[in-house]
Amino acid sequence: MSGHPSPSDLVDLGIVYDAQGLKGHIKVRPYSPDPVALLACQEAYLQGYEAGAKPTVYRVQSAKIHSGYVVMLLNGICDRDAALALKGWAVSLPRDAFPPPEQDTYYWIDLIGCEVYNEQGIHLGAILDMAEFGAHPIMTIGSELIPFVPAIVKSVQLKSAEFPAGRVVVDWQPNWSQ
Repeated sequence: MSGHPSPSDLVDLGIVYDAQGLKGHIKVRPYSPDPVALLACQEAYLQGYEAGAKPTVYRVQSAKIHSGYVVMLLNGICDRDAALALKGWAVSLPRDAFPPPEQDTYYWIDLIGCEVYNEQGIHLGAILDMAEFGAHPIMTIGSELIPFVPAIVKSVQLKSAEFPAGRVVVDWQPNWSQ
């Protein structure tokens, strides 16, 4: 097992929804419609919901998609009772454990906090949240909801020396949603 990341390095990716079968598999409800990081991870951090609970690292023996859930088998979780004891626990990974995204795709965690400007250079605010709304993702910027689609998002520069917070340029005018 690798060194333990600090809690601020961990990204919540889902929650243990239930046990699956009799051999200790857990059923994780992922927060993302494409849980690629959960499927590729070698270790997962699970944290109980009681106050002061610390994350516990588990080696992942297997992970697969089944009926919209990620079914995982973790070292040390050997039967249904042990799996059920984890029900409701958060499942997290360190950000650096995520596989590289495909070209022109982004992990939402990397977009949150990026500064958004329109093509005229007007600062619209920072991305506060990303969410899936039917056909496409939506950025929340202050009270604005802006679709994250190629017709609107013209460029994305993730955090760098040039753009410490990251920068997203959009074809959008202030108050279009009002």
